Amino acid sequence: MLYSQWPLSRVFWLLSLSMIPRKSTWPTQILNTSKICRRISTPSFLCTCNSPIIFICKDLPESVLICCPSRRIDDCIGLTIKCYFIRDGSLKIIKWCVFLFYRDFTVSSEDIEIDKDNPQWYYYFLCGVKGIQEHLGKVPLSGMKCVVDGTIPASSGLSSSSALVCCAALLTMEANHKSLNKVALAEISAKCERYIGTEGGGMDQSISFLAEEGTAKLIEFQPLRASDVRLPEGAVFVISNCCVEMNKAATSHFNIRVVECRIATKMLAKARGLEWGRLLKLSQVQTELEASLEEMLRLVAEVLHPEPYSREEVCKALGITTEQLCTDLLSPNTQHVTQFKLYQRARHVYGEAARVLRFKSVCDEAPSAPNGVQRLGDLMKQSHASCRDLYECSCLELDQLVETCLESGAVGSRLTGAGWGGCAVSMVPTDKVESFLKSVRELYYTPDPRRAELENHSLFVTKPGGGAAIFLED
Repeated sequence: MLYSQWPLSRVFWLLSLSMIPRKSTWPTQILNTSKICRRISTPSFLCTCNSPIIFICKDLPESVLICCPSRRIDDCIGLTIKCYFIRDGSLKIIKWCVFLFYRDFTVSSEDIEIDKDNPQWYYYFLCGVKGIQEHLGKVPLSGMKCVVDGTIPASSGLSSSSALVCCAALLTMEANHKSLNKVALAEISAKCERYIGTEGGGMDQSISFLAEEGTAKLIEFQPLRASDVRLPEGAVFVISNCCVEMNKAATSHFNIRVVECRIATKMLAKARGLEWGRLLKLSQVQTELEASLEEMLRLVAEVLHPEPYSREEVCKALGITTEQLCTDLLSPNTQHVTQFKLYQRARHVYGEAARVLRFKSVCDEAPSAPNGVQRLGDLMKQSHASCRDLYECSCLELDQLVETCLESGAVGSRLTGAGWGGCAVSMVPTDKVESFLKSVRELYYTPDPRRAELENHSLFVTKPGGGAAIFLED
């Protein structure tokens, strides 16, 4: 039976703190967009996950941010995994469609190993499986054959890796007849992605499970929670890929920023007489001091200097040895770092958090807010400037793309995802969408043969999509 002919009368949506079964009809257009859906064999069940986009803020352990899963207006879904039960207890991972240039992989579910020094695409899948396995107490898992398909460009800043982790965790839970609420799934997925070596903050995983159709979310941590953000009418968000790929697990860029924020936390905490040894995140310093974000920005200017800190200066300021610095503060793939830009990283984190709150405030005022769309666009522009100049996570091509988007009619544009390549998200007035797409296509993609070849999957309008889901056949 063809997949598009499934009687999908049972759809499990993750909508609250527990899994709530809701009958629904998945749009036929989505079912027909993926080549995997036209395979002859019928899977035991299907997992789906849209790719998150960040409107403002970066994914850090101390972040608050506004984001939503992005679904193309043509209803193409981000990631789809078909799961078949098999009896030999093994885990077979098969790629399809957009993943064709990756190789298949088979492993015993009792012998899952993830090599941080040689990251492979299927390791993200194994992270999700291993996370659930450890949560269940390392019990033997059901054998699964999983066929992976999707429309998320690889290494594009649209969180294909996190979507893979979340889908893997979700289908492993379902295949082993277990039930977890969506907050637990988000927290497990965020934690287990670190098996591959990246120290993310959990935004991608959180929005993948906490999302609801038609609304963005303000994601806050400690504890994890999400609240609706009503995006203003009169504008849409457009994704554009600069076509520079960045595998965050294969480089140390991402973790260096995390380490710099960690050291800045210690320096600020010690300067204010706090028990700095137990604090790891900049948000914790703010909480301990009961200070506003504006006050924290003044503290950064008072305590930290703009010049990079050497290892020796950090050790002297904190009263620790070089060995303690390497063991307690640096991660395995940042042991080579000798200088740290603490002032810039802390300024970005606190400044970006303030922009997130202003962004939500403007959204809350809509539609009565005067020039609401333009004010949000200005915040996005400020956010990209901070990512570029203070956090230094952009690249020349991404900066060029953002400028092109602004010149083409966007009221705001910024990088989204980990950075150092990948995608920009732009806020575009509804009446300018067609001219915007035409201009960006002509100015950025057409002149470059490689970009022109990738343009069909690199430039598209989005709408807020729902969270990860499991489809079961009656």
